Amino acid sequence: MSNSALLRILFIGDVMGRSGRAALTRFVPRLREKWALDFIVVNGENAAGGFGVTEAICDEMLGLGVDCVTLGNHAFDQREALVFIERQPRLLRPINYPPGTPGRGANLFKAARGQQVLVVNPMGRVFMDALDDPFAAIERELGACPLGVGCDAILIDMHAETSSEKMAMGHFVDGRASLVVGTHTHTPTADAQIFPGGTAYQTDAGMTGDYDSIIGMEKEEPLRRFLRKTPGARYEPASGEATLCGVAAEIGADGLAAMIAPVRLGGRLRQEWPAEWGEP
Repeated sequence: MSNSALLRILFIGDVMGRSGRAALTRFVPRLREKWALDFIVVNGENAAGGFGVTEAICDEMLGLGVDCVTLGNHAFDQREALVFIERQPRLLRPINYPPGTPGRGANLFKAARGQQVLVVNPMGRVFMDALDDPFAAIERELGACPLGVGCDAILIDMHAETSSEKMAMGHFVDGRASLVVGTHTHTPTADAQIFPGGTAYQTDAGMTGDYDSIIGMEKEEPLRRFLRKTPGARYEPASGEATLCGVAAEIGADGLAAMIAPVRLGGRLRQEWPAEWGEP
């Protein structure tokens, strides 16, 4: 198969506050054109001052060329999300929230060249809010829309605290999903790989935010709480130049991965991108 037949996907990790949104504005339109991207997913659960997402910010990200925004444990920190998520099909909250929770945890999207891409947003349970079983939720979704039958590609944003739970999800769907990317810890991992069954995987995409920080927050208050163990000021997102962190993948006609590579652009971290796609 020629490269032109491959589905090019960019997944961008947790966008942290104003600094992270500035990195999206700087890079996303350019990358979409330069890398001929077919589909872009952004985790936006920290986009509004580090806590949730507003409708205006969601619309801003989608207006840059993002196809889908996923969420996580901060999905409803902005109370307006309880309302506008119902009318925004490109915004997903964790699929394993209890029945009756506003919004949706999965949706089918059309990529730039017409392929059907299923995006699913489960949330882990280890050291997290005790939601419903994410593995059972994924099993139901893959059964309802199997790879190669109901869609051309399946992307899973596994929003979880522990690497073990994320890896378990990757192996659980190996050969049945195109790409599994972990979010939530705000630190990019160095384990991008294609599993034996053909599913591309990385434990955590990292955050899109200022890395001169404590997981994206200004350092003073988190550090003070570790030292004093008492509540204090509100956490505030760090405001320096952000590093856009994420994962690039190419998906073949069979719906399985042909390539996966980390992406890190701007800011403090060492720069990385798929060499075969050219300089960003």
